[in-house]
Amino acid sequence: MQSANMLLRRIVRSSVLPFVAQHGMKKDLFPLNRTLSLSLWLKQDKSCEPSEKVDLDEWKKVMKSGLQEEVSETASEPKELSSLAAARETLEMWRLAGRAVPENISEEQLKAFMECPSKSAKKKYLKYLHLKELYKKNDKRKMDEKRERRLEAQDQASKTDETKKSPLVCLWSSTMNKAYNWRAAQSMIFGQPLVFDMSYEKEMSVREVTNAVRQIVMSESCNRRSVDPFHIHFCNLKDDSLYHREFIKNYREAWDKLLITVTDQCYTEIFPKDKLVYLTADSPKVMKTFDHDKIYIIGSMVDKSIKTGVSLARAKRLGLETAALPLEKYLLWSTGAKNLTLDQMMHILLTLKDTDDWKKALEFVPKRKYCGFVNKPVKELKKTLDLINTLKLGKGRGKVEKQFDKNYSKK
Repeated sequence: MQSANMLLRRIVRSSVLPFVAQHGMKKDLFPLNRTLSLSLWLKQDKSCEPSEKVDLDEWKKVMKSGLQEEVSETASEPKELSSLAAARETLEMWRLAGRAVPENISEEQLKAFMECPSKSAKKKYLKYLHLKELYKKNDKRKMDEKRERRLEAQDQASKTDETKKSPLVCLWSSTMNKAYNWRAAQSMIFGQPLVFDMSYEKEMSVREVTNAVRQIVMSESCNRRSVDPFHIHFCNLKDDSLYHREFIKNYREAWDKLLITVTDQCYTEIFPKDKLVYLTADSPKVMKTFDHDKIYIIGSMVDKSIKTGVSLARAKRLGLETAALPLEKYLLWSTGAKNLTLDQMMHILLTLKDTDDWKKALEFVPKRKYCGFVNKPVKELKKTLDLINTLKLGKGRGKVEKQFDKNYSKK
């Protein structure tokens, strides 16, 4: 037993301790807790029992398992980093090969690229990122150009247009604002009411509501500058609704100073039903003349998908009279729906109120939608439209052109 202990001490002194001293007692090579346990065992009494003998094979297994665990822990950390680096090298190779690869890619995008199940999926994902990067660069370039043009325009305006700073122009603008406000105030007492129906929030998206509010803001501005403005009513406008929030965004502090009537009540609770006329393009009844005793209602709706019959159904539920503008009677309609924007409707109604001239009022219809004004009776409108469609198709073009020139001579 004594000879065995002496032999073990010689082995430790000659091999293990110089090795530990050479490597500076590193944790991953020679754990501190195991050296302490070994030293304690060496200091034990020589009179040990046979059951307390050191099993060198078992000790070697324990040492190797500890080293493998620590090496695996340190190796698992750079494994992910190495895979990301390999993915970046792959992207660089694809970029040099001329493929659609983004110039800058984040770590999250790189991980998503690595998780793609196939090579084609990786190509599609990189192409998507490449196009997205190009769109961002293009938008930034456009914004920079727009900013430069704006700055140049401001410089030119500051150099050439010095009349804007003159006190006479400022006095004129303030005087005109007072005159416009006086007319709007007079219209709230004596003017003809005009209702904007704000009950279509559920039928529109957020973008469509925003467009509708912008058109109403332009309509209110046009009405304020007219000679004989309407008394505008915003009906069915709930507090903190999407309409209400968009109006506050556009008007800001001027919202509480507008010379209009804003209410959450329905127009049937404010005005008698026999005086209400709902203007909708889906109405079977065509408006012949402008009635100064009627109260016209405009649906505050902008529908990109052309939802037909929504305003007509609402008017029928309320038992109201409906009317549509006589577009086909006066205009040679070409293409597109017969729905007009809210500010165009305001221009048309104001012109009719002042002049009672349909031709002058319908000039506010976009010219892309019609070919000209109808000079023949309404019965020949279908025949004329058939001629135009035949011209577009190119069938019998010579005969059709002669017939068209014969029936509708240019003025």
